[in-house]
Amino acid sequence: MGYAIAEELANLGAKVFLISGPTALTTTNKNIKKISVVSANEMFEQSTTMFPSCDIAIMSAAVADFTPVISANQKVKRGKENWNIELKPTKDIAAHLGSMKTKEQLLVGFALETQNEEVNALSKLERKNLDFIVLNSLNDEGAGFGHPTNKITIIDKQNKIDKYELKSKTEVAKDIANKILSYYL
Repeated sequence: MGYAIAEELANLGAKVFLISGPTALTTTNKNIKKISVVSANEMFEQSTTMFPSCDIAIMSAAVADFTPVISANQKVKRGKENWNIELKPTKDIAAHLGSMKTKEQLLVGFALETQNEEVNALSKLERKNLDFIVLNSLNDEGAGFGHPTNKITIIDKQNKIDKYELKSKTEVAKDIANKILSYYL
């Protein structure tokens, strides 16, 4: 979804910095500068470094909420019957950017939910100081990861809720871009 949004905004003339984890996806527009990262912490660092010079940040990456406390530097061999992995929360990129955001900046978040979708998305919108949030549900067939399509709901700070039908990610990116443009028109 992030790549489709980057392409759409670049096609509209925006200079786009795309911070991306490992993927086979590519971009075609020359207005997109891809910044590759391999960890949640690297994404946090790049996002907080880039955000002060940006007008808009769109947080579409599905960054893990937790990371192992201890990481192995080499293969862990069999030998024990049971393993316990202690996890710690990753740095919350959207919340951190929300705390840095100026009144001139627009911050867009994403929420992938499986239950109480709108309530959870609205809570995230408020907690993280987002201007609007794009909600998608794993309960909607054809939405989420691994599909060329998505079905979204956009909720803004004024509690305006716009529901969209299932469509291609390219078309969904146009809907999101139109919502962003509405803040500037």
